[in-house]
Amino acid sequence: MFTGIVEELGEVTAVENLDDASRFRLRGPVVTQGAQHGDSIAVNGVCLTVVEHEGDEFTADVMAETLNRSSLGALAVGSRVNLERPMALGARLGGHIVQGHVDGTGTVIERKPSENWEIVKVSLPADLSRYVVEKGSITVDGISLTVVDAGPDYFTVSLIPTTLDLTTLGLKQPGDPVNLEVDVVAKYVERLLGDRAVPVAAEEASK
Repeated sequence: MFTGIVEELGEVTAVENLDDASRFRLRGPVVTQGAQHGDSIAVNGVCLTVVEHEGDEFTADVMAETLNRSSLGALAVGSRVNLERPMALGARLGGHIVQGHVDGTGTVIERKPSENWEIVKVSLPADLSRYVVEKGSITVDGISLTVVDAGPDYFTVSLIPTTLDLTTLGLKQPGDPVNLEVDVVAKYVERLLGDRAVPVAAEEASK
């Protein structure tokens, strides 16, 4: 479980493409402190398992399902990535509940800089739009953000200088892909109420 508060901006140092997977080596001096085989580290919002750890670098295997569902397949040597270790039990929840299970990808549509912040507009897959609401939470490349505007096929977020300086969103340009994870609470609520909604709708229609 993560919070969407990025700990550091890491770097891809090697990529090995396999038949149905890829192995990444990534540099992250902060997240590798005390890292062990089997630990979890979120890379651009994707929960990956540490395979090997040496110095300030670690390797992780990424299966075809993850490559197809996320933007990790577009990473190359030199790519910058957001890194976060799992939240420790009893620690402050600085962002919101983030699982590291990417729901889909969006694309940066436009950036509107201002004096003290920047508005970024991101495309939103149609099947995810029902989970995104104004002032709700969304995870973009592993960053917990508050939705400013929520449209049928897009949303906007307002980024402060710290976010621009310390995460990949300071580097992303229009056309670049980003990983999206919607609020898991919204998905659970939908599933729990889904079976009840049909009888209610049918009853109202019969009146």
